[in-house]
Amino acid sequence: MNAVIHVDAKHPGAAINKNIYGQFSEHLGRCIYGGLFVGKDSPIPNVNGMRTDVVDALRKLQVPVLRWPGGCFADEYHWRDGIGPQEGRRRMVNTNWGGVVEDNSFGTHEFMELCRQIGCEPYVNANVGSGTVREMAEWVEYLNSDGDSTIARERRANGHDEPFHVKYWGVGNESWGCGGNMRPEHYADLYRQYQVYCRQYGPDRLFRIACGPNGGDTQWTETLMRRAGDMLDALSMHYYTVPGAWEDKGGATVFDMDRYLLTLKNAAGIERVLEAHLAVMDRFDPAHRVGLIIDEWGTWYDVEPGTNPGFLYQQNTMRDAMVAALTLNIFNAHADRLVMANIAQMVNVLQAMVLTDGDRMLLTPTYHVFDLYRPHQNALSLETAVFADRLANGVKQISASASVRDGAVTVTLANLDAENAAEVLLDVNAAEIFTGGRILAGEVHAHNTFEAPETVKPVSVDALKRTERGTVIALPACSVAALTFRA
Repeated sequence: MNAVIHVDAKHPGAAINKNIYGQFSEHLGRCIYGGLFVGKDSPIPNVNGMRTDVVDALRKLQVPVLRWPGGCFADEYHWRDGIGPQEGRRRMVNTNWGGVVEDNSFGTHEFMELCRQIGCEPYVNANVGSGTVREMAEWVEYLNSDGDSTIARERRANGHDEPFHVKYWGVGNESWGCGGNMRPEHYADLYRQYQVYCRQYGPDRLFRIACGPNGGDTQWTETLMRRAGDMLDALSMHYYTVPGAWEDKGGATVFDMDRYLLTLKNAAGIERVLEAHLAVMDRFDPAHRVGLIIDEWGTWYDVEPGTNPGFLYQQNTMRDAMVAALTLNIFNAHADRLVMANIAQMVNVLQAMVLTDGDRMLLTPTYHVFDLYRPHQNALSLETAVFADRLANGVKQISASASVRDGAVTVTLANLDAENAAEVLLDVNAAEIFTGGRILAGEVHAHNTFEAPETVKPVSVDALKRTERGTVIALPACSVAALTFRA
């Protein structure tokens, strides 16, 4: 037996916020244009300009929340440039990402339409770096007011009579870097000012999200909590898995085992960083009123050869599936304080769910991991103890998490070993009847292409071996499984 997993199904813990399975869409490369949005006149099938094939895939994934318009782009985005008749919208150069022309044909109303079609909540990241307090205040009013003000009338004139009721508002993005190169003290004071003017209209309560730290910068978190902790609902954190130096991140599909093990080690490091920030937050907020959001996370490699370096387009292999499974298991284990996470990014950028090429589309291994983990959304977390050998990088060979909802226990587990299968004993007390499962497996470099879009996809787990000690599953090398049990 390579590993033993004990799941305490008798004592459910905190609910796993469905928003932990959120997504991120930025005006970056082909995420929006060509990925999500093609325009009403496109020959690619669409509804109100949104790609039908991509929207259908994302709806099946039950995406709970979508962050927009950035990212670094958010602090150069002025929302008025993206409303009104499309032919009259202001054109700009996207200086952050590729130097291409942004024609603002995808703006506020288009984003809200995308969220409506997907069935998710919008998370709007407002401009602090180059915007004004008034600009942000009027965007909140434009989206949420049902009054008879000039701003609300403007929304109605642009085709939407009822307010959009946007709950989640980010006050700036990466203000320590591309969002203004600010010191934490300066940003904390700006946050205090800006959040005052995020007015509430009607009964809807806004959820105000402050820009939190870059990776392990606990000083930023401490300063923000000390100066503004009583005025925010959550703070955000960014953590990317980069298997090497920024100037040599390595390829998405061409890598050796040393680079693979480094990727897993760096991915597992998110737990240490997350817990360090939570410890700081606990000192200032022992009641856990303030939530933590990781609204950018995922793998970051060198771009695919021949593509615009500013578009951050990369392929997606079973290595990425391992990172996704490992990370989501860590997130599930911190459900008491983690209230949202948004993988970067949804389509055609970094660790994407979907890749497109003209009218063609494929689902990535990461998409399939999110699909396997869907039952965890809003379920109650279960304490999960994993006893397993460790890989050469010190990371346990087996990663797992579990939850329960309506009497059904879901256990998700991954064999992170790229070369060796594992026999795993599952002790799921009070819920030992196996009712079904699926498994995603493949050689670590395996990925889907537009010529072979189903090379990597889940298959059913038909039967497991039942023993006196529990249930035994044989996990192939480099695999992710989701299993369901009942009492």
